[in-house]
Amino acid sequence: MTTRTRRTERRQEPLSRERIVGAAVDLLDTVGESGLTFRALAERLETGPGAIYWHVTGKAELLAAATEAVVVPAVAADDTDRTPQEAIRTLALGVFDAFDAHPWVGAQFSRATWRPTLLRVFERIGRQVQALGVPEPAQFTAASALMNYIVGVAGQNAATTRAVAPGTNRADFLDATAHAWSALDPGEFAFARGVAGRLREHDDRTEFAAGVDLIVAGITGGT
Repeated sequence: MTTRTRRTERRQEPLSRERIVGAAVDLLDTVGESGLTFRALAERLETGPGAIYWHVTGKAELLAAATEAVVVPAVAADDTDRTPQEAIRTLALGVFDAFDAHPWVGAQFSRATWRPTLLRVFERIGRQVQALGVPEPAQFTAASALMNYIVGVAGQNAATTRAVAPGTNRADFLDATAHAWSALDPGEFAFARGVAGRLREHDDRTEFAAGVDLIVAGITGGT
């Protein structure tokens, strides 16, 4: 009786774009993009596909809205009391964490060139590049370099997460990769063999942040 009542209450809750997008994010997190269909979404929302189409025109719009719902809050920090370097680092880690928690987001960013969500991230990076005192002719290049690193590496980390077999321990995965690198031909892959041991002990998030700092240091050192 209680379960039936709860289901009735859920069905009576007004269908909105926000509810639809939230349900889409949940589906993407659990079953991935291939499992995000309007039929599956309608079942989760206990409504008909036609009601969903009233709020979103199709899957492309739904994916864009889901991406925005995940990324925008992650990069919407108040930078008032931060230096430009700190603001860039905070934004970068926000993107990294959003991609890590929702691995499907990286693929959406690669398809959504200059869509609003991507542009929001680029705008925030660009403003901090200006605050660093980068000369106007070099601002686009500097902001683009940061943008490409942040989105590219965060997306690569998310892709690796998706590629790891379910139930595989991350430490075991890194150990296996390090072992494979150690077995590479020393003449052809001397550097990779030399750093193989770092794979066992490194932290992706820490390495990512260090890379951001390195690029910012290069930008400020060259101005």
